[in-house]
Formats: sequence, C-alpha cells, structure tokens
Amino acid sequence: MTRRGLLIILSSPSGAGKSTLARRLMTWDPSLRFSVSATTRAPRPGEVDGREYYFRSRETFLQMVEDGEMLEHAEVFGNFYGSPKGPVEQAMQDGRDTLFDIDWQGGQQVRNSSLGKDVVSIFVLPPSIAELDRRLRERAQDSDEVIATRMAKSRDEISHWAEYDYVLVNRDLDRAEADLRTIIMAERMRRDRQPGLTDFVRGLNREFEDRP
Repeated sequence: MTRRGLLIILSSPSGAGKSTLARRLMTWDPSLRFSVSATTRAPRPGEVDGREYYFRSRETFLQMVEDGEMLEHAEVFGNFYGSPKGPVEQAMQDGRDTLFDIDWQGGQQVRNSSLGKDVVSIFVLPPSIAELDRRLRERAQDSDEVIATRMAKSRDEISHWAEYDYVLVNRDLDRAEADLRTIIMAERMRRDRQPGLTDFVRGLNREFEDRP
C-alpha cells in the first residue's frame, strides 16, 4: 500500500517562524525531502551546487521554464529562482514527501501545476504585528531599512492566508511544530492517498466469503 509522496508547502511572512519550523520537521522525519531551488545568481562562498541551490545560467534556467521543467519560478532582484520538477516527481514516485519553503506566489504556481492534487499548503501567521517586528529585530541580521521593507511586504503576504489548506498562528514554536506534525500525519492517511486500500478491503471481503 505504498502511497504517493506529498508536496508540503510552508509559507509565511518573514519572521513568523517558517524556516525554523521547516528545519524542525526535517529533524522529526528525516525521510522528508527539502525542495532545493534552482537559481541564476552566483554561488556564495561555501555554497555547493545541489545542496544550497542548483546554480544555473540564465539561459539554462529560462530554457527549463520553457520546457515545463519548473514547478514554480520568479525573478527576485534581477535573479531567477525556481523549483525543478524532476526531483519532486521522483520523490513522489518513491513515496517521499517534499517540503517547500516558498512564498504565496510560488505556492500558487505549485498548486496550479500538474502535481497540484498532491499539495498540502500551510500558512504560518505571527501572533501579532508587534511580535513580528520584534522577531525580525531580535535576529540582528538586517538593517532598519531592510526590516522596514520586510514589514511592508508582510501585509501583502498575510493577505493571502485564505488561499491555504491550513493556517497556524505561531504563538509558541513547540506547539506550532506539534500542529504541523499532526497535519502531515493526517494528510498521509487520507483515503485517496492510500492507493492499495481498495484492494486491501476487497481482500477483507473475500475473507468474509470464505468463512464457513
């Protein structure tokens, strides 16, 4: 009764905890495959092709888009980013779930793709805007100008919450992780995601017929 793998989309405004939750899920279930994006930007020191990103030329990337080899893609600050379809399809056939850490636009593209019926989409909200601002400042990774840009973008991102299958409010990281696990386990057990279930039930019925 091997099932097809799921495409688990995790989205949130910056600072709501999406990336931390994604890392925790990967630790909880090492069989989860994290979707490695392709990009046209140059590798940074220490980055390895196929680990952080698939580094591709602009021409190669656009040809992949033209050939339908990208589940989703977008141009960000002059560079293209996208999710190659091939590795995801292989994982699905192997019964492995793929985790996507992408924004609402990427999630929309994946849901509208040929693999959309296997998507489980989850949006993570902060408990308040004040808390979102505090978390961004507490990371001490960005300037005030960058934080202001992220906060302005957050309003647009949050406006797309109703497009998702599930919505979590990340008041407490441990509770949010537990809720995510519950969602994934329940989705894995859905009747239509157990391809051998019909034959199994037929076998049970045959046992009834064979009883004296």
